[in-house]
Amino acid sequence: MARIGRDHGGGLDAAAAQYGGERSDWLDLSTGINPEYYRIPRCVPSDWTDLPDHNASADLCAAARQFWNVPPTADVLAVSGCSAAIAQIPSLRPAGTVEIAMRSYNEHAAAFRLHGWDPQEASTAPQARVIVHPNNPTGTFHAKIAPATLTVIDESFCDIAPARSHIAKAAISGHILLKSFGKFWGLAGLRLGFAIGDPELIGALRQRLGPWPVSGTAIRVGTVALRDNAWAEHTRDRLSKDAILLDQIMGKVAALPMGDCTLFRTYDVSNARNLQHQLAQSHIWTRIFPYSDRWIRLGMPPKPDWHRLEAAL
Repeated sequence: MARIGRDHGGGLDAAAAQYGGERSDWLDLSTGINPEYYRIPRCVPSDWTDLPDHNASADLCAAARQFWNVPPTADVLAVSGCSAAIAQIPSLRPAGTVEIAMRSYNEHAAAFRLHGWDPQEASTAPQARVIVHPNNPTGTFHAKIAPATLTVIDESFCDIAPARSHIAKAAISGHILLKSFGKFWGLAGLRLGFAIGDPELIGALRQRLGPWPVSGTAIRVGTVALRDNAWAEHTRDRLSKDAILLDQIMGKVAALPMGDCTLFRTYDVSNARNLQHQLAQSHIWTRIFPYSDRWIRLGMPPKPDWHRLEAAL
């Protein structure tokens, strides 16, 4: 498998250095984070001054268990963003071959490689398998997932379509599901995520991450947000409509949409780098990929900025 660079969205400082303007002048559509974030509930001083309380942490995990309909036999661990779990998961099993799609979230392959694993795009009998569902950046969902001794299902973008989640597999031995909080709730800076699955694996991961893996403020905000089902339903409906609108706008430049993810849209275009450059002239930042000169990814613009995108195109 070819070496995968750890490229990501974001990087507005570099974009501003190349194309000019202050960071605040830019519209960042490169990350796929919900632009209409969850309104942060009021925190209390102890959220900042005290070490996180065990009961509060348990309440957060209980809220996560209910929101995602976690099987009762599966364990739930809150982490400081899914990246914290991704970095440690390869250490939970002896190194071997791990099957990971190259055109997917590249932190998985990087983490497995650092722990001595051999990432392969296709393997007849891998010791581990990673599935990103829906995939990032293609936005495709996976109806069936073949198990391995260690099976990681990254559902960081799946809260747009809970009926398509593989959460039931969290009850199967050797399985870990990852749930991001920052994407759907639009609060990436809070650094909150969840690892859900086989109690043996989750217990080992808990030991590796140590005490207090999540801040008091993240516990407070996450617990309230996960119990706000009305906000989640409204957000899914809005994102679905926004994705349709974005497809219509991008269709004017013959961009063909890929996949079903409504937090971001990846398009097949004639020249992705040229289109990124064109939009950057208007201080709109998008994401392109080192393995394709035709793919460009855009997140959903905030309501006041749809006209900026149309004008730049």
